Amino acid sequence: MEEANQSMASEFIFRGLCDSRLLQTFLLLPFSMFYLMTVVGNLFVVLLFITDPHLHSPMYFLLANLSFVDFCLSSVTTPKLTTDFLKDNKTISFGGCMTQIFGVHFFAGGEMVLLVTMAYDRYVAICKPLHYSSIMDRQKCIWLVLISWTIGFVHAMSQLAMILDLPFCGSRIVDSFFCDIPLVIKLACMDTHTLGMLINADSGILATTCFILLLMSYTYILLTVRLNSKDGASKALSTCTSHITVVLLFFGPCIFIYLWPLNITWMDKFLAVFYTVITPLLNPAIYTLRNKDIRNAIKRLINQHMDSQNNF
Repeated sequence: MEEANQSMASEFIFRGLCDSRLLQTFLLLPFSMFYLMTVVGNLFVVLLFITDPHLHSPMYFLLANLSFVDFCLSSVTTPKLTTDFLKDNKTISFGGCMTQIFGVHFFAGGEMVLLVTMAYDRYVAICKPLHYSSIMDRQKCIWLVLISWTIGFVHAMSQLAMILDLPFCGSRIVDSFFCDIPLVIKLACMDTHTLGMLINADSGILATTCFILLLMSYTYILLTVRLNSKDGASKALSTCTSHITVVLLFFGPCIFIYLWPLNITWMDKFLAVFYTVITPLLNPAIYTLRNKDIRNAIKRLINQHMDSQNNF
């Protein structure tokens, strides 16, 4: 009996995004393109920061880290989702499932804290411009990024520790395209109501704290610039719109999944796709299209490439 339970616990089965084989075949190409553009876009931002001395400032250091986190977050779920479009039996090993849970919470938790760090950077730059270089020095930036990675790691480990030893002896079907904790704990053969509340509280405290800090930061920035400048509102919006857009795109789906669950299957799947596939794709586009320095860096990179080609 013990061996049978162990064999049943060896894997989970995904239902995927839909049941239609035709629709899955149709979705294969767009999702493959989404992931390719996510990888290219985010790694391009990282490469641009490394190679262009004009971007060696705290804001772009944080942006490069955000792009790397987005690349990692998307890579936890999207490759598996894409290959599963070709399969009738969408299985994942128990270890693979736990790895997905850890990866999603590690990178998503780290991104939440990193977004708060970026808001702090903008607060110092706009509200205390004369002290910016002394407050946001290189060492502090590195420490802030390390703190975001550390908090993400601790958050992921706390989530994993609560479910790793759960007994799974019944259904193995996860009604999604990746192992998400609210869906996985439903499959445990025990009462998980209290555990679910603890897990949601763990995620909720981190998400709510970060979201409140972000709201306070950007509200204070907008009010400060409005009071000190004739065109304060428009300038503040121009400076912070990209950051605010990214915050809303990331936190919106997370709030509905973990803090205010809708319990509507298709909506949960849509929101999960949004924050694991779409948001990591949109972030580099939002920053590069709205940021003059990055557009100029891209032009310099293209010109350097053309000059090297002509010299060759």
